[in-house]
Amino acid sequence: MRHFDLAPLYRATIGFDQIADLINQVSDRSVSQPSYPPYNIEKTAEDAYRISIAVAGFSTDDLSIEVKENELVIAARKTADEATNSYLHRGIATRAFERRFKLAEHVQVSAADHRDGMLHIDLTREVPEALKPRQIAIASTGLAALDQAAKAVN
Repeated sequence: MRHFDLAPLYRATIGFDQIADLINQVSDRSVSQPSYPPYNIEKTAEDAYRISIAVAGFSTDDLSIEVKENELVIAARKTADEATNSYLHRGIATRAFERRFKLAEHVQVSAADHRDGMLHIDLTREVPEALKPRQIAIASTGLAALDQAAKAVN
C-alpha cells in the first residue's frame, strides 16, 4: 500500500485538515476493510446517490441503518434461529457485518429499501439556500456611469 505524505497540504492550506485526515483514514482502512458483503455505489442524478448492498439471507429485522457524525453505518446481525439448523453445505454467508461510509456535508439518507436480497440506500445532497451560489448585481457609479450616460445621449 502506498503512503501519502500530506505535509505539503498542511503547510499550504488552512481549514482543509479534515480532508487530509479523511484521506489518511481511507488509506489506512483500505488495508483492513473487509470485502463482505459486496456493494455498489452509483450516482443516480446530479445530487443523488445509491448504495446497493447484497444482503442475501438477511431479513429486514436483521438489518440496521444509522447515521451519526457524518458517517453512515450499515450493520446486520443474524437471529439465533439458524443455530439449530444442520447444514450439509453452507454456501450463503450470513455472518454479521458492519459497513461504514463517510458522508460529505449536506448528504442525507432519503430512503432505504430491502428487496430481492439487496439493500438499497438512497442519498441526496441538499445544500441549504444560504450556501448556494447567487448572482450579485453590479451598480454603475462614478466615471463608468458618466461614460455610459454620454454614450446614451450621443
